[in-house]
Amino acid sequence: MAGREEGEEAEIERLPMDLLANIFVMLTSFTDLAQASSVCRKWKQGVKQSLGRRESLSFAGWQMDDDSIARLLRHAYGLKELDISRSRWGCQVTDNGLYKISLAKCVNKLTSISLWGVTGITDSGVVQLISRTISLQHLNIGGTFITDESLFAIAESCPCLKTIVLWSCRHVTENGLLVLVSKCRKLQSINVWGTRVPVDCFFALLAIRPALQIKPGRLLLNVERVSMWPVL
Repeated sequence: MAGREEGEEAEIERLPMDLLANIFVMLTSFTDLAQASSVCRKWKQGVKQSLGRRESLSFAGWQMDDDSIARLLRHAYGLKELDISRSRWGCQVTDNGLYKISLAKCVNKLTSISLWGVTGITDSGVVQLISRTISLQHLNIGGTFITDESLFAIAESCPCLKTIVLWSCRHVTENGLLVLVSKCRKLQSINVWGTRVPVDCFFALLAIRPALQIKPGRLLLNVERVSMWPVL
């Protein structure tokens, strides 16, 4: 810094570690955390301590592998929201990564998980992770190749689930959706855009839970129109 004598400590470097960690908690992106961690040894330690105080963490758009994510989550004891969605340069998570994440201490506290577009995962990894997410309320698993096996696991393990995104999950069937909606009694919204389930399935879902929001909205509109045919 201009005007600072040689050997003089920068103002921010005088901050106590506890305060520095609190500052890093405010960073919402892993990209920013990674850059901060590379500044110096003290900042690296501050980032590590901040992970234990974080409630939300996103790896979306950052090149991460199974081991890197699992290693960081070991320190995120209080985490509630986890986003490992894939973008063009995003996470390369596999079933092995989901297994390692399932062993993290924070997993039973997670209320929100996004696995959007993570095509390297299968039912095997999803079932392993979901079996421990007893507090989960929001799940985005769209753009993956899951089948009804994952939906059955979600139905059994996530009694608090309120919203789920199954965007373009073309391998799920009417049977899986029926079980999911039947057992997840707090479910409020489900996104089934791009799935291959028949319109009749939506009648059945609404019969189980009339207040359920089925997205996109035009699906509900189509259901309402079909239901009026006998009247017309």
